[in-house]
Amino acid sequence: MIAEISTAELREALAQGARLIDVREADEYAEAHIPGAELMPLSTLPTSIASVGSGPVYVICRSGGRSAVACELMASVGTEATNVSGGMMSWLHEGFEAEFGQ
Repeated sequence: MIAEISTAELREALAQGARLIDVREADEYAEAHIPGAELMPLSTLPTSIASVGSGPVYVICRSGGRSAVACELMASVGTEATNVSGGMMSWLHEGFEAEFGQ
C-alpha cells in the first residue's frame, strides 16, 4: 500500500523542507509546477530512479495516477515515497502557489 497525503498536507511538508518530485512530462511541468519541485518524468524514471535516493520524497503528477505508479517503482528499490492525492489539479484548485510558463 502506497502512502498518500493531501495537497494541504504537502504544503505543510514543503514548508518544513520536504523533497517533491514531479513525474509529469516536461511540457506539463512548464505549464504549471510547484516551486522547488524536481522534474523527473515517469517515462524516464526507470533510468533515473537511482538519483532519488532512499527518501523520504513526495511524488506528484496531474491527478495522482502516474505518481502512484512512480511511488510503487520507488518503493521497489527501497525509497520511502508518498503519493500526493489529487495531484496538481488539486493543488491548483486549492489556490496554492505555483510557477507558470517556466
